[in-house]
Amino acid sequence: MNAMTRRVVIGTAAVSMALSLAACGKAGDSGSGSGDSAGGNGGDSKTIGLLLPENKTTRYETFDRPIIEAKIKALCSDCEVKYNNAAQDTETQKKQFDALVTQGVKVIILDSVDYKATKSWVQQAKEQGVAVVAYDRLAEGPISAYVSYDNEKIGRLQGEGLVKALGDKAKDANVVMINGSPTDPNAPLFKKGAHSVLDTGVKKVVYEQDIPDWSPDEANKKMGAAIDSLGKDGFQGVYSANDGMAGGIITALAKQGIKVPVGGQDAELAGLQRILKGDQAFTIYKQIKPEAETTAEIAVRLLKGEKIDDLVPTKVTSLTGEFKDIPAKLYDAQVVTKGDIAGTIIKDGVYKAADICTAEYKAACEAAGIK
Repeated sequence: MNAMTRRVVIGTAAVSMALSLAACGKAGDSGSGSGDSAGGNGGDSKTIGLLLPENKTTRYETFDRPIIEAKIKALCSDCEVKYNNAAQDTETQKKQFDALVTQGVKVIILDSVDYKATKSWVQQAKEQGVAVVAYDRLAEGPISAYVSYDNEKIGRLQGEGLVKALGDKAKDANVVMINGSPTDPNAPLFKKGAHSVLDTGVKKVVYEQDIPDWSPDEANKKMGAAIDSLGKDGFQGVYSANDGMAGGIITALAKQGIKVPVGGQDAELAGLQRILKGDQAFTIYKQIKPEAETTAEIAVRLLKGEKIDDLVPTKVTSLTGEFKDIPAKLYDAQVVTKGDIAGTIIKDGVYKAADICTAEYKAACEAAGIK
């Protein structure tokens, strides 16, 4: 991450907190940029729409949005970005999407709340000459490009991370699985990948729940229910589909005095701190910068009517199987444990040592070689 992007990322942390609050109160109103800034080329808008799904996961406001906006500005100085966050509400996102189309926006970057709901929106947009780039989550419909990760592989990495954390006890271990939101198309892929490892790598998955909206509070409740149902010694590890939910799960475990390996995903700041402290076993680090910057570049090229073939070397099929040969770019991810944080997260400038090593975590940071 270069110095400029880092400044943009850090500088937007305070703004993104305010925006998150605004989005909670009035999700449809956190837009920035002008939706009507038509360029001189025959009334074609120089505006790119950016629609993100939620703000419970800290990455969207802290990283994805500022990186995408900065890259679009770098590639197209007179382009505007009209941004909205749906605060996990499909109807809100539909209104945001329709508004962009009505305003004459020609390219929309869409990270969908509910991938199944988007089919008719994307079809109607295409009929009006609007290109839709699916970002991070594969939306249904005739989309122009898709940029994300190999999400089934991420699930496998999560499963492998948990098996490794269980060590020689893995084969005799019962595991609880707390999966992501059923409306997120990535969640079943994470689950499928994780199952492909855990179904043979551990004794048994003894309790499993999907969590609407990736809610840490709901994950906390379900973990509490699992403990009530299985007993304190009824499981030896917990798969959590992301770091936010892992926080809720670990709180539920701590309340009952239970200490077992818990994995996560997203390399959130709080997750990294839990890893250093020994409360969380690992996370999955996905480099957001290349994903976000590639998406921005695709959007700008589509706006200018240029080819994108070199940016999308892969073809994928939508989850329903209806839409095939979608041009895509899928990035890799990696498991990060305590000893990996310095060489990945800090080295890449996602967070500085000072961000992670606050007073409470100073000793843990020193023990992990983070200065």
